[in-house]
Amino acid sequence: MTTGPNRNVLFEHSLSYPDVDAQERFARLVGLDSHKLRLSKTLSLLVNPTGLEKWAQKHHPEASRQLAAMMLKRSPLVVLAGDVGSGKTELAETIGDAVARQEKIDVTLLPLSLSTRGEGRVGEMTQLLSAAFEATIEEARKLKSAGGARSRGAVILLVDEADALAQSREAAQMHHEDRAGVNAFIRGVDRIGNSRLPAAVIMCTNRLAALDPAVRRRAADILFFERPDEMQRRSVIAEALSVLRFSEPQIEAIVAATGPRDGRAYGFTFSDLVQRLLPAIALDAYPSQPIDPSHAAEITRSMVPTPPFRENPL
Repeated sequence: MTTGPNRNVLFEHSLSYPDVDAQERFARLVGLDSHKLRLSKTLSLLVNPTGLEKWAQKHHPEASRQLAAMMLKRSPLVVLAGDVGSGKTELAETIGDAVARQEKIDVTLLPLSLSTRGEGRVGEMTQLLSAAFEATIEEARKLKSAGGARSRGAVILLVDEADALAQSREAAQMHHEDRAGVNAFIRGVDRIGNSRLPAAVIMCTNRLAALDPAVRRRAADILFFERPDEMQRRSVIAEALSVLRFSEPQIEAIVAATGPRDGRAYGFTFSDLVQRLLPAIALDAYPSQPIDPSHAAEITRSMVPTPPFRENPL
C-alpha cells in the first residue's frame, strides 16, 4: 500500500482560528478596511451559504434563487496582488480569525510549502500539489453539513509567492513539469468549487501578470495592494509613538520622512514601518536610555525603504 507525501512536507505549520494573536495582527492592518471586508464576505459565503439565501429572500424575494445561484457559482479562489510589504500575506494569514468570529466556527489555515515545487523530478511537482489539494479537500469534507446547512468549520489553503507555482504556461521557457504543476493547481481549485466545500484558496503574489491566465480567470476576486499613503503611515506611526509621548510635530516629521522624498518616487512599505523602522528606533535607545524623538527622526531619514518589485528590471 502506498501513501502520499507527509503533511509536514506539503504545508508549513497550520494555524487554527479564532486566535487572539491573529485577532490583534488583523486589527493592526490599518488602511485596508475595504480589503478586509471584501475578503471576509467572500470567505463567509463559502462556509455559510444559508446566510446569502436569507439575505436574498429578505431583500430580493422575486430574484432570490437567481442571486444565490449567481453568487454561489463563484470560484473559491481569491488573489491578493501588489507591491512588496503591502500587507498581502499578513491579511491572508489573519483573515481566518475574522471569519471564525463572524461565523462562530473554527477555521484552519494551511499554508502551502514552497517545497511542493519539488526538485524537478518528472511528475514530482504535480504529485505534491495534487496531494496538498487532496489533504485540503479531505479536511473540508469533514466540516460540510448535509442539506446545505451551515458548515461546522472551514479550511483556507494559502499559496504565498503564488507565481512560483502557477506561472503562465504561455512562457516559452517554461519546463514541462511546471506546466503539469499548473494544470494540477487548476484542477485542485476546480475540485473544491465543484464540490461546494467549506474551503477557499488565497494566493499572494507580487507578479500578477506572471500568473497563468486560467488561474486569473478563476479568481472570484483580485484585491490590489499598494504602499501606505500618508494617512496610513500616520496611523501606524502615531499608534506606536504617541504612547511614548512624541508630540504631534515630532510624529509628523517622521511621517513625512517615510514618504516619497529627495527624488525617490516611493515611500516606506507597511513592513518597513512595522518590522524595520519602529524596532530600530527602540533598539537605538535600548538598554540604557529613553527613546529620543529627535534621534528617531534621524534614524528615519537615514533608512532606505524597500524598492518596489519590478517585473522586468533593466
